[in-house]
Amino acid sequence: MTFPDGTEALRDVSFSVDKKEFVTVVGPSGCGKSTLLKIASGLLERTSGELEVDRDHLGYVFQDSTLLPWRTVTDNVLLLAELHNIPLADRKQLARDAIDLVGLTGFENHYPKSLSGGMKMRVSLARTLTLKPPVFLFDEPFGAVDEITREHLNEETQKLFLREGFAGLFITHSIGEAVFMSTRVLVMSARPGRIVAEFVVPFDYPRKPELRFDPEFSKLSGEVSHALRGGYG
Repeated sequence: MTFPDGTEALRDVSFSVDKKEFVTVVGPSGCGKSTLLKIASGLLERTSGELEVDRDHLGYVFQDSTLLPWRTVTDNVLLLAELHNIPLADRKQLARDAIDLVGLTGFENHYPKSLSGGMKMRVSLARTLTLKPPVFLFDEPFGAVDEITREHLNEETQKLFLREGFAGLFITHSIGEAVFMSTRVLVMSARPGRIVAEFVVPFDYPRKPELRFDPEFSKLSGEVSHALRGGYG
């Protein structure tokens, strides 16, 4: 991917993500991680190379929750189903199921201004879940919340992945988050972004919070960190 001003964002990037795989990309700031996700989603057109993505009902969770402040939790969750012309009765049931799945039952009539940052991201997840996407793209969705909330959201997203079995592509700056969530971790270099290392994460799902204190978890996180430091060169 080369932008019109001549900036080369990505070079020779090649990988695949299958259903029931959760692949996380880590890399230095400005290395093209979000650009990669936008190309996968169709928001950006690549300048060369080949791309194959199942975009039917593709799910995309942004860095910001992007909620409409004048709509309640339920109405925000209904939005994508409305835009896809899903029949009213069906989309209401999908919204109820999604709200329950992300743990927001009881908050259906609340407005975004009364929700915490973590709750807003749960609404964003629920909104996307109504489409039951076979491909789920996450662009650093939990970067703006505190560490404890982030860990809870990691665990909840993992449960969604296990239940729905989608192909997940997740962007993050957090090595711990990457290792905890993923089946594989890809490490990118500084711009122009290239994949310089790949790690298979061996831990079985579901992963409990205590895994973060396991020596093998720390060892793998250290290996990813070492590869990431090399990627700055």
